[in-house]
Amino acid sequence: MNLSPVVIAIPMYFSLMAVELVFESVMRRRSYRFNDAITNISTGTLQQLSHTFMHLLKIGAYTYVYEHWALWHLERDWLNFALIFILWDFCYYWEHRFAHVVSLFWGGHSVHHQSEEYNLSVALRQSSTAILWGFPLYLPLGVLGFDPIHLALAGGLNLLYQFWIHTEHINRFPAWIEYIFNTPSHHRVHHGRDPKYLDKNYAGVFIIWDRLFGTFQVEEERPHYGVTKPVNTWNPVWVNFSHYVELFKALRKVRSVSDGLKILFMPPGWYPDYLGGFQAAPKVAADYQKYNLEPKVWVFNLYILVQFFAALAINSLYLFKNGEFGLGLKVVFGLWIAFTTLMFGFLFEKNGAWLWALECLRLLSIPLGFYWMQSGGIYALSSWILPTSIGFAAISVVTLAWFRIKSGHFGELSQNLHI
Repeated sequence: MNLSPVVIAIPMYFSLMAVELVFESVMRRRSYRFNDAITNISTGTLQQLSHTFMHLLKIGAYTYVYEHWALWHLERDWLNFALIFILWDFCYYWEHRFAHVVSLFWGGHSVHHQSEEYNLSVALRQSSTAILWGFPLYLPLGVLGFDPIHLALAGGLNLLYQFWIHTEHINRFPAWIEYIFNTPSHHRVHHGRDPKYLDKNYAGVFIIWDRLFGTFQVEEERPHYGVTKPVNTWNPVWVNFSHYVELFKALRKVRSVSDGLKILFMPPGWYPDYLGGFQAAPKVAADYQKYNLEPKVWVFNLYILVQFFAALAINSLYLFKNGEFGLGLKVVFGLWIAFTTLMFGFLFEKNGAWLWALECLRLLSIPLGFYWMQSGGIYALSSWILPTSIGFAAISVVTLAWFRIKSGHFGELSQNLHI
């Protein structure tokens, strides 16, 4: 079983999101949009999927440093854990800061900032590639002799802390808490794309780092959320690579290696003069409207919701059990999960017979995959999983056929604009 605190906390994440939704219903406030929340969670699913393959990169590198270059090996006690928890947050501050001021690194972190809403689902909107750029900053902790298990636990708890601060429904805490700790108010600033809020409040747990290093900004007016160049898509795969694609297009036009390196390692928006020069973050226009493409018919959104929860069950099976899987089974699960998250984006944004065919293929692959696992002796499943998946796939395919016959297409789309 995967013992990552982040994975173990999955039930807590969804329970707290449910509480937030109930609170909004009672208070008649709204910070969620269905299409946005599904995309947020889908990108988080892809991130956890990628980490099951790349986790060894971070932990493996750290363990090597710890075993070969550590000055000493510290005891695995509570005092040393408290110390690494603080130092991990210090390293996180600098990793986070570099992710904002180095354009190549921003390609990984920008995913987390793309949502134009601010709610607990945004906390789950994470990048699949950010680990590639950030893990070296934690290696000095290995030289200092902190145990790898303490590193993994400190990192997991740090991320758990950051989950609850993604909300608009908590205003301010007493001054001493706001001075020391990262809070919803501080983190709303960090997610703001208004020029005054950009590149502020990088801390994970302790906002004191921002106060010490000159990056603190108090929350004044309500921020506008998102990135300065909205991605305008619900495709969770594309959002992971959109900034990299933009960098690649610019690199093809540079006239020198020096300019190419500057595009990669200068702050986002830096381009040589012959490519337009530095592109500063614009103010948010008063008439700006959020991207909100979705199916016109509400019942089709209900279909997506049912499929999302079914996929969530399969994703959870993978996340909790992947340690027992061989590489081949991991790859099969990984491809299905990536395909499914991609389909959710398509269902919100596309229509046509080809989409109906792809969705049927995805549905039929569920019982076929479980049958392959069971009959081939690849992995032992509970007796109810295969017949349940067959019934679910059959009902879903019939539902799709009904949609198509009833409406004449897979689902009309509408752009219900939100300010």
